[in-house]
Amino acid sequence: MDPLIYTLIIGALAGWLAGFIRQGYGFGLLGNIVIGILGAFVGSWLFRQLGISIGSGVVNSIITAVIGALVLLFLIGLVRSSK
Repeated sequence: MDPLIYTLIIGALAGWLAGFIRQGYGFGLLGNIVIGILGAFVGSWLFRQLGISIGSGVVNSIITAVIGALVLLFLIGLVRSSK
């Protein structure tokens, strides 16, 4: 499978999970999917920078993307509260 399409699918699933975990920070279905896709990139970058590897495969990708989406939601929450 093409890596970009794989990342988009995993990101969409991660956005849904992150929206479910972080109640009250939902952006609707489409918004959560976008957050998840961006979170997949953020999580991959963050884990690479920290030298963290939690394994390989689909489960690793989902966990990484969910963590990235949660970090992104946290940052969005900080920006929202500072206004």
